[in-house]
Amino acid sequence: MELRISAKNLTVSDRFREYVSERAEKVDHLLHRVQELAVKVTRHDHSRNSGPEDQVELTVFATGQIIRAEAHAQDKFSAFDVAFGKLAERLRRANDRTKPHHGHHGSPGASELSATEFSGLGLTPADLSLLHPEAETVEAPDLGTSPVVIRRKEFHGETMDADDAISNMELLGHDFYLFIDSSTGKPSVAYRRKGWNYGVIALV
Repeated sequence: MELRISAKNLTVSDRFREYVSERAEKVDHLLHRVQELAVKVTRHDHSRNSGPEDQVELTVFATGQIIRAEAHAQDKFSAFDVAFGKLAERLRRANDRTKPHHGHHGSPGASELSATEFSGLGLTPADLSLLHPEAETVEAPDLGTSPVVIRRKEFHGETMDADDAISNMELLGHDFYLFIDSSTGKPSVAYRRKGWNYGVIALV
């Protein structure tokens, strides 16, 4: 497994690299066929409020999978520990999906279609460029003095079933996931509802 560490607005010390490298060895034990672990550290200066804060983003690239986790803390070591805890849980979940299961104990909400419930979720759009590096950002038209900012992104849709879409959404830590439903061929979105229920909306 390749370990790649990058930093923005700060310098990564050898001590931090060693700290990350020691814990990164667990990744191979949690999920097989891991190709790369990318660690991005960003320092945000909130001097007017609480001072500087470090953000750590962890991205695992495995065969056919991308698993992400991130966290903020007053220092990069603490942020890494919190993010790595989240990542470990998602890696266990991803590994569990590869094991044979007898019977189905999934959420009954995966096949529900409800536009009204979806509109009230207050979802935060995912950064689709993480899933599709070739994604193009299309600038929104000039809206004059309007305070509304619209960002548009285009990317190649992937064909899969609803269960796989929900799994990818959870592994990425997002609230929704766009995909092409293999059972219908329609552009669809899987989204998280209250509790561990999910929904799927398709375009007609």
